[in-house]
Amino acid sequence: MAERGAQDESDLDDAQLLAAVAADSRDALGVLYHRHAPWLVLRLQRRCADRCLVDEVVQDTFVAIWKGASRWNGEGEVAAWMWGIAIRRLIDALRRSPRPVVLLGDLAGRVDEHALVGSAEEQVLLGVEHGDFAGALNRLSPELRAVVQSTVLDGLTTREAARLLGIPAGTVKTRMMRVRAALREELA
Repeated sequence: MAERGAQDESDLDDAQLLAAVAADSRDALGVLYHRHAPWLVLRLQRRCADRCLVDEVVQDTFVAIWKGASRWNGEGEVAAWMWGIAIRRLIDALRRSPRPVVLLGDLAGRVDEHALVGSAEEQVLLGVEHGDFAGALNRLSPELRAVVQSTVLDGLTTREAARLLGIPAGTVKTRMMRVRAALREELA
């Protein structure tokens, strides 16, 4: 019997493809890449202004998928699992990348200030682990922190977060209401 080719694997759903990747199918990884890399790039670009860094993160994400496909537990959507890997890779890359240093005399009106500062989300992602907000997040229950992580930091929709966390979408919404109330009270 002939081995299944990339053409046949394009008909498989994401869970089947991931199982094939876990069994060392490069063709299945290629199909997953072509299916998911475009939207991963777009979503990561909303969080990071550096296109080279985004491309690097996407590559690292698919290397992690190749190495860790067997760790997916079958719960939730494969795309949500992949997004979780990608956003963690982005945060790690942002932590590692040096912040640009520019002397005021060098500016002379030639520099785009967004290139120096980065996107607003880059600044928020880097600042999440410091300050009053970080302390307030750390004091939340693990259930509430998981909802914040998946919806706010990872950028998942309520439905995606519900699938990822294995809870109903209504529970995600309720927990986010509790998070907002707790953070308002703590940070006021």
